[in-house]
Amino acid sequence: MTLVLEANAEAIERAGEIIRKGGLVAFPTETVYGLGADVFNEQAVARVFEVKDRPANNPLPVQIASKDDLPRLVSEVPLIAERLMEEFWPGPLTLVFSACPRVPELVAAGTGKIGIRMPDHPVALALIEAGGTPIVAPSANVSGEPPPTTAQEVLEYLDGKIELILDAGPTRLKVASTVVDVTETPPKILRIGSISEEELQKSFSENL
Repeated sequence: MTLVLEANAEAIERAGEIIRKGGLVAFPTETVYGLGADVFNEQAVARVFEVKDRPANNPLPVQIASKDDLPRLVSEVPLIAERLMEEFWPGPLTLVFSACPRVPELVAAGTGKIGIRMPDHPVALALIEAGGTPIVAPSANVSGEPPPTTAQEVLEYLDGKIELILDAGPTRLKVASTVVDVTETPPKILRIGSISEEELQKSFSENL
């Protein structure tokens, strides 16, 4: 049985300990509920693929609480990425970088790239800090099902498959993040989500 706890300070610290020990925690972001695990723990990452029934060729997005974590994950940060981060982070924008060698191959799914964002949600940021590591954070659903926007929906998908769900009520945006590949010039929009194409194109034109 998966434990569901109100996302207070004590519960977040408990969740951080689970992350540090290689467990899985579902948690709220401003977009949808994510499924968190230590990005550098290959066994934990493998479990994320297993419980989601996620294809092994589908890379896992990663969330960080500080831009200081980027050097642990990426080989370079292009100037356009710096400007997009200034404009949209923390927030619902995932940027795809070239992964550094330390990132487990399973996370990048053989692409050599890694998608990263800094969520705009106090519980998500506190969990990442409590875990002491960047976390993989795909949506907390079974692949092919709608992303969950409440803890109850996560429970319906993953009860008994993960250790803990942090419940902070419904998510604010209820739409997944927008994804942009900054390894290409100009940057390539891979998915439109909470940030519109118009907002991105405006930012590209001002910053390229």
